[in-house]
Amino acid sequence: MSKWKKSVFAAAVVVALATGTSWAAEEKTVAVRPPDTGAALANPGMGWVLHHYDNIVFNYGGKLEPSDTVDDFPGVTVVYLRLAWSYLEPEEGRFNWSVLDTPAQRWLDKGKQIALRISCSESFLRYATPQWVEQAGAKGYNFRPGKGLDPNGPYWEPDYDDPVFLEKLDHFLAALAKRYDGNPEVAFIDVGSVGVWGEGHTFASTRKPYTVATIRTHIDLHTKHFQKTLLAANDDFALHDRGRATIEYAAKQGLGLRDDSILVQGGAKAYLSADFAPLFWEKVPVILESEHYGPSEKRGNWKDGGQYLEAVEKYHASYATVHWWPREFLAANEDLVRRINLRLGYRLQLVEASWPSAIAIDSTFRFQTTWRNAGVAPCYTGGHPALTIKDAQGGIVSVFVDEGMNMRTLRVAEPGQAPTESHQAEFGLPLASDERTRLLKPGTYDVFVSVGTPTGTPKIALPLPDDDGHHRYRIGKLTVQPRL
Repeated sequence: MSKWKKSVFAAAVVVALATGTSWAAEEKTVAVRPPDTGAALANPGMGWVLHHYDNIVFNYGGKLEPSDTVDDFPGVTVVYLRLAWSYLEPEEGRFNWSVLDTPAQRWLDKGKQIALRISCSESFLRYATPQWVEQAGAKGYNFRPGKGLDPNGPYWEPDYDDPVFLEKLDHFLAALAKRYDGNPEVAFIDVGSVGVWGEGHTFASTRKPYTVATIRTHIDLHTKHFQKTLLAANDDFALHDRGRATIEYAAKQGLGLRDDSILVQGGAKAYLSADFAPLFWEKVPVILESEHYGPSEKRGNWKDGGQYLEAVEKYHASYATVHWWPREFLAANEDLVRRINLRLGYRLQLVEASWPSAIAIDSTFRFQTTWRNAGVAPCYTGGHPALTIKDAQGGIVSVFVDEGMNMRTLRVAEPGQAPTESHQAEFGLPLASDERTRLLKPGTYDVFVSVGTPTGTPKIALPLPDDDGHHRYRIGKLTVQPRL
């Protein structure tokens, strides 16, 4: 054991007399209070989102070799694929899914997830909506970026209320959902079918306003097909004088919130939609996308990036995006990334765990844990603490799950202010009364703690040392004594 680990255990182990006649075999109780290691955690339902396709297909994964999955960026859990519908359905009913599958598999092989936004209008591509949709009779408009409607404009945007457009979009979303709805490889999917870049506004395209009813139609089209995978609504759905009603509607339909783009402006206008977040964050994740780092820094809005962390706090964000060439972003913002990783999403801290130092093989024992969520968002998927006993060879000899405690209930607060929650469970050694089938022999064993499924499978990384490689963390020892 390293000098650091010895000092941690010397400071954290407390021995006290156990009480109660029914617990005669428990002469002493071991209590450990391990500190947070400060490690970046890659956990389900949270983390950094790396943009591979960013409307323009060579941003920002375009500089990466096929073998490069940016494993050195701490806390990346999701790779974002945002591109135009026309890339995926160049002809009606003929789909080019390889455009998504190829980059996706690089990161899925590393245990990451993907997220999607499929847009219908771009400011660099004439037909983000496939041209065959226009040829089928869908109404649309030519535009010139920065100028608005222009009969001779180089780009085409559909009328988002046009029935032909909506019919073709409905068919496409059905095909997309067949692949991705409920697919565990997918973290979330943006409702990106309305507005330039899929953001819900037309300021950089036709500048035509659309009503609350239009936004609702597009939300409904997505919820019709995506009934299992998380959908995200853009905060810009409130623009064009549509107001809060569109965001409230999205929240009622169970969507998450996405804000594009933090630090487009600076100062008091670094982010503008934090007041929407309470409609979402207690139930579903909030996703923050920063402005493209380079332009934001060049305009003097980025500064030290501290307002990005501030936005993570205000929105109770579960996801933050790497909206630039990833290694350039990391090199310029290494300390910011570290600080965001300590707060982004959930961070389950084991405040204390206690169990008897020795038990008789045929007795029951108590296992008590105290936890804190040091992040800004709930652990939406939940998870149960488990105690695993291993032998000297690392073999699992007993697993005990405290199903009476769920990490979903841990409350969040300001940094350093999160409340704790404790629970005590009573367990008996497996098949201890049958000499022929006894699973656990007398001896001294290593004790591990984990958080995961009701069946004891670890699912959540914890900021603890001594990981066994499967998110079980060694916290001490237990002696099993012969039958009394």
